[in-house]
Amino acid sequence: MELRHLRYFLAIAEERSFTRAAERLWIAQPGLSTQIRRLETELGICLFERHARGVDLTPAGVLFLERARAALAVADLAASTGSDLNGGVAGTLRLGLAMPARWRGTARVLERYARERDGVELSVLEGYGGTLWSELRDGRLDAVIAPSSFASPDLRSLRLGSEPWVVLVGKGHRLAGGGPLQPSQLRGERIAMTAHRDGAPHDRMIADALGELGVTAATARGAPGPALHRAIERGEVIALTTAPDELPAGVEVRSLDPTRRVRFELLWRDETPSPALAEFIRIADGSLSDVDTTRRRLRAVA
Repeated sequence: MELRHLRYFLAIAEERSFTRAAERLWIAQPGLSTQIRRLETELGICLFERHARGVDLTPAGVLFLERARAALAVADLAASTGSDLNGGVAGTLRLGLAMPARWRGTARVLERYARERDGVELSVLEGYGGTLWSELRDGRLDAVIAPSSFASPDLRSLRLGSEPWVVLVGKGHRLAGGGPLQPSQLRGERIAMTAHRDGAPHDRMIADALGELGVTAATARGAPGPALHRAIERGEVIALTTAPDELPAGVEVRSLDPTRRVRFELLWRDETPSPALAEFIRIADGSLSDVDTTRRRLRAVA
């Protein structure tokens, strides 16, 4: 049995006529009849009841029609593998997200990519920027979203935007409350750093931001993730970060005045990226265009 036999059978079942099916398939009717007889002989069943007005499916033919349609759908899906891979609608993509500083637009891009390219197996790894940078260079990641300080001449990049530094403080801390913080209010505070080899670029960004603000502050090694939030909640440290995720009830976000910002980029290795990665780059770039359009509209309304 060949796929063409299933397509012949399907055409006859839908047209209820060998003559119309032959015209639809652009083959001679005698040849079509011969192929269907061979199919019936191979299956050991009669698929059609022939009569003067055309043909009807037998009970066995009704069952075979359901299975033939399913088999053809699977075959068509398999046949589309090459075009899907080349079009970026199938395959795999391994993306790294640098922390603790994050770009706020990441969730929007991931959501759109998952919706438009649901055939791609997307894996996301969060970690210190230095770790992800090494994974990218060694080929274990396809791309990384990280601060611009991780860019290098041999990596391709797409500028994503920037996020303001904000300060995380415990609600019982002296700096808690509404309104922006002045740089002078940070003097003498214990500010959390990663103090990790792969977090060194992040620590340098914090030091540079404090230097630009003219702030001299003590630094303290901060545990990662939720453990850092607990230390902030207890008032042991404060932290500089960007676009914080959901925070515990005992931690609040304070902005800085004047504002200092961190630029973010999408980084990848290959001059000619894989189709799945090329689609991610396209969607990320398109999301930036959407944001710019919205901002222009808001400015026009204002």
